Amino acid sequence: MSAPFEERSGVVPCGTPWGQWYQTLEEVFIEVQVPPGTRAQDIQCGLQSRHVALSVGGREILKANFFDSTIADEGTPQDRKMVRIVLTKTKRDAANCWTSLLESEYAADPWVQDQMQRKLTLERFQKENPGFDFSGAEISGNYTKGGPDFSNLEK
Repeated sequence: MSAPFEERSGVVPCGTPWGQWYQTLEEVFIEVQVPPGTRAQDIQCGLQSRHVALSVGGREILKANFFDSTIADEGTPQDRKMVRIVLTKTKRDAANCWTSLLESEYAADPWVQDQMQRKLTLERFQKENPGFDFSGAEISGNYTKGGPDFSNLEK
């Protein structure tokens, strides 16, 4: 089990007009499709812990506050077809499942939100039980807000 959980189990993307975003327990990924041949100097990306401003070729793509606070990591062009922004969540647990990328835009529809919460809960179980592989597991029942809290149980 050397590959990260999301690589073994897949991600639950939320599609947008400009690309997609998805999350893990610890990070949020924003993938913006850009015209082929876009150069790094055509991209302006300003990241702060609660705010993003991204424009490509002078066209504003994103400019708003994030759903929750982050540690702004990086924004990098990839293959001249996509810009990927990686954000580290300040609250890194399954109960902190973002329902939208920005405060007022790009909310996940209810089905996608449900799938994201399931995935984060399974990722939490994987982190708590490293000897097991939860990447192909299914979950039902109480998984909202990160699933049941077993921390008070005696070991």
